Amino acid sequence: MQLKLNLGIKEDLFAMWYNPPDAAERDRFHAGYSETAYQYLGAHPVYQENGLHWHFAVWAPNARKVCLTGEFANWEAERYPMEKQYDGIWELRLPATVFSAESDPEKYNYPGADEKLKSYKYAILGADNVWHYRGDPYGFSTECRPNNASRLWDMTTYEWQDGEWLEKRKTWDAYHSPVNIYEMHLGTWRQTKKGKMLTYRQIADRLIPYIRKMGYTHVEFLPVMEHPFDGSWGYQVTGYYSPTARYGDPDGLKELIDRLHRAGIGVILDWVPAHFPRDEIGLRRFDGTPCYEHENPLRGEMPQWGTMLFDYGRGEVCSFLCSNALFWLKEYHADGLRCDAVSCMLYHNFCKEDGQWIPNKDGGKENYEAIDFLRRLNAAAYRECPGVMMIAEEATAWPMVTKPTDMGGLGFGFKWNMGWMNDILFYIKKDPIHRKYHHDKLTFSLYYAFSESYVLPFSHDEVVHGKHSMLDKQPGDLWQKFAGLRALYGYTMAHPGKKLLFMGGEFGHYIEWKDDIELDWFLLVYEKHPEMQKYVAKLNKFYRSHPALYARDDGWDGFQWLSVNDADNSVLAFMRSDGKHDPIISITNFTPVFHPQYRIGLPYDCELKEVLNSDRAEFAGSDQYNAWPVQAEEMPWNDLPYSGLVCVPPLSTVYFKVKKISKKSAKKK
Repeated sequence: MQLKLNLGIKEDLFAMWYNPPDAAERDRFHAGYSETAYQYLGAHPVYQENGLHWHFAVWAPNARKVCLTGEFANWEAERYPMEKQYDGIWELRLPATVFSAESDPEKYNYPGADEKLKSYKYAILGADNVWHYRGDPYGFSTECRPNNASRLWDMTTYEWQDGEWLEKRKTWDAYHSPVNIYEMHLGTWRQTKKGKMLTYRQIADRLIPYIRKMGYTHVEFLPVMEHPFDGSWGYQVTGYYSPTARYGDPDGLKELIDRLHRAGIGVILDWVPAHFPRDEIGLRRFDGTPCYEHENPLRGEMPQWGTMLFDYGRGEVCSFLCSNALFWLKEYHADGLRCDAVSCMLYHNFCKEDGQWIPNKDGGKENYEAIDFLRRLNAAAYRECPGVMMIAEEATAWPMVTKPTDMGGLGFGFKWNMGWMNDILFYIKKDPIHRKYHHDKLTFSLYYAFSESYVLPFSHDEVVHGKHSMLDKQPGDLWQKFAGLRALYGYTMAHPGKKLLFMGGEFGHYIEWKDDIELDWFLLVYEKHPEMQKYVAKLNKFYRSHPALYARDDGWDGFQWLSVNDADNSVLAFMRSDGKHDPIISITNFTPVFHPQYRIGLPYDCELKEVLNSDRAEFAGSDQYNAWPVQAEEMPWNDLPYSGLVCVPPLSTVYFKVKKISKKSAKKK
């Protein structure tokens, strides 16, 4: 970053960015209703008559003393003391020259001095009478690990070019639009030839043409907020307002998102509002006392994860998190947030054993404060950023997760369908000969498919820790594994709900995901892997171009069973429709048995034309297909008045377009 120290300073931008809080805003912050706390807490450039300054503000209510330190202070604790305000916020304003080599040209005459001088921490003499050196909870940039100081960053320098995308987003209807998400870890999707992580800008160069080629509507990044340990995948956040420096500077992330938007690709960020690590540089016992976590360890700690839990009963914590969510949506133009571990927020006893938690005031396990926070959070996100997606990773049967808050719901837009995911993965791991005994795992999801607005996830969590890759979950020889995976993807794409697939699954990554090396892209030189990639691309594009598969994800009027109880053959058939275009019939055969003439029920007289078949030769299948249109017969089947005979290949999903035959046409026949 080049800090503007000359007459070209954008005074108006500085004025807009730093908004000193009035008494009302301070009250909102402490009450838990601030949505813009990042505009005055943290470090901000401020232009005064005598030049550029940096204004620092940090909430440390129980600290005895707070000072600013860094290379510019020789890391001495007390050189730059901050002033405590009446409400526990400490403040300090210093000339920008303090953080520049020009402050002492003789001392700072080495390369990179200016950058080094922009690193800072808060030296906090805590209530425990111990000096703590903390990063800035609201810091916009952080040193790259293993260093961990916050860094000065001017948030006004990047010039966005995605105005057209943002304008369209305001009126975008996610519920009745195609949503097909490519989930990815930025550090291991692609790397350099020397095994180094790519920068945000390098990722953009490679990612955008790939996503367009594959036909995804969105990408979802595992957490990009700063974290000290690579192996946490970003879920142990120490810099909630700071993009990780592993891949470059904050403007680099903005450019990545900006360019994705200009290419017509949405961006969802994984966000962690449930817990934070115990690292000394982070939020734990920030001023020597519990500030962000509950003072009672039974409420403030998650022993199974080795993390701290946010205290949603504290207003400043709610303001910190709500402002953080809006920060990523507004300042980084994210199109949605996937909220991690929502179940952990809703229940005091989630993942805890007896004796590790205490009930609420009514003796129950529900976390009332967290519930209230989530409702306020979602209401604020949709009010301030129309068209975004708030997505809950919620693994229990908590009701009305995606219902409006005025109806008693949590207010999320979507919920990960963990029940469907667990059922289908349990099913496909079974040898096909035994699948008939578990047919209910395929059909049960439709009992509740429309109770919430769902995303169907095959996420990163399902391809690690001995769970096998998506390809290797499939039983049988290599041909059967690929055929089974193609069938699974076809079935999933037709099932009600939005879609998500973790990187590598699209080309049949064979081993589990490794969090330190790039994906095995070399597999694309071997047979079946490029064909799998080709199939997924065609499947994605077919989904996007056929409203029957997405426009009515929210009710039975868009779904009809055609064959639901054929457990012996492990075949499912159903029809999707949107009421405007030709319906699509999906038939999936979950066994390697070929059915040259399989009868399915049909709701009316019609003609079926095969439009996509996972068993075609171009996808490395056995090339069994319906060469000619299938005519309905006036023969009742499965409680439907018509039926037809179709070719159903082994381990396959076949799509048919349905042309209804009018009464006049039927008479002519």
